[in-house]
Amino acid sequence: MLFSKLIKLSLFIFILMASSMVAAKDYDEGIDYNKLAKPQTTDSGNKIEVLEFFWYGCPHCYQFEPALSQWLKNKPANVNFIRIPAPLNPNWMVHTKAYYTLELLGEGEKFHEDLFKAIHEKKMRLNTPAAIADFLADKGVDKKAFIDSFDSFAVEMRARKAMQLSRSFKLDGVPLLAVNGKYTVSASQAGGYKQMIDITNHLIKKETK
Repeated sequence: MLFSKLIKLSLFIFILMASSMVAAKDYDEGIDYNKLAKPQTTDSGNKIEVLEFFWYGCPHCYQFEPALSQWLKNKPANVNFIRIPAPLNPNWMVHTKAYYTLELLGEGEKFHEDLFKAIHEKKMRLNTPAAIADFLADKGVDKKAFIDSFDSFAVEMRARKAMQLSRSFKLDGVPLLAVNGKYTVSASQAGGYKQMIDITNHLIKKETK
């Protein structure tokens, strides 16, 4: 009887240790994520800054959205999340400026999912300011205000900053998450979208400490 109890106790301790090892899984710099040689300045004060570099035309960014949206619902309180519509290609700039135009009009997040779905589910060719303005007008956005703001100085400056950040973080593809100006996490390196979130959480904890 005593021997049986010892066996059960030993098994229980082993399970606890195994669970602890899984929960405490570590990730390797240069394999699971990259560390920038030159850290970038953040705009989030005392909070941990997480940037998401994306492009509306990118199918991988669209596929990443569900995992990211779920994370945003429960992200740590000390995290400031910022989207960066990265203009890695000159043809992407129209979407960069569209995002910042909506942001300038106070509609920053309202049509984010709509634009993704229109392009990837409805196969709409939203690759000109006019096409995007027409699409958004059907959803209640003032078409003239959108067109007028699209080429404004404020939108141009935000688009230039997005381009500068893309270069500073040495982007060669999207989606990509950048943590606190120091680390970058991509799907290809992490091994998938869920892993991107897991590694980002790991780096947030690392920076919090």
